[in-house]
Amino acid sequence: MAKLFKEFREFAVKGNVVDMAVGIIIGGAFTLIVQSLVKDVMNPIIGLLVGGVDFSNLFVVLSQGAVAGPYPTLAAAQVAGAVTLNVGLFINAVVSFTIVAFVVFMLVRTINRLKREEVESPKSPVEKPCPHCLMTVPIKATRCGHCTSELPVPTEAEQQSLNTASTPLQS
Repeated sequence: MAKLFKEFREFAVKGNVVDMAVGIIIGGAFTLIVQSLVKDVMNPIIGLLVGGVDFSNLFVVLSQGAVAGPYPTLAAAQVAGAVTLNVGLFINAVVSFTIVAFVVFMLVRTINRLKREEVESPKSPVEKPCPHCLMTVPIKATRCGHCTSELPVPTEAEQQSLNTASTPLQS
């Protein structure tokens, strides 16, 4: 039992699990914001554009409830026990999903762009091929460690670029 608990603890404190937990919490908060944006901002605007329709109360009665309709609101139909097809709530969910998907797309696109810029940064070479045996030797080597041939001496400009490339940046 102690071994199982130890394995679970190691799993739970790994960086990926903690990152995932933080992501889920932030995702939940973000979902609330998006739902409010859709319900309180976008739906009234869309409703005005299509003739004053309130999407949250857009429904089709499939079966009458204990009290016969018509029902002015979805809540009234549900209280009466009517079976409804909630088209407006589905439209709200689609709009919410579209907003969340677009935000996630923009986030992933930005992260991918940053990764591409990291990869594209050229790195100074640390090795070079020996012109005689074609084995790889350190860039600053003056003699090949494999065939012991003398290697061409870098020019003054090449030597300075090698020195600046190999020294770490000072903060």
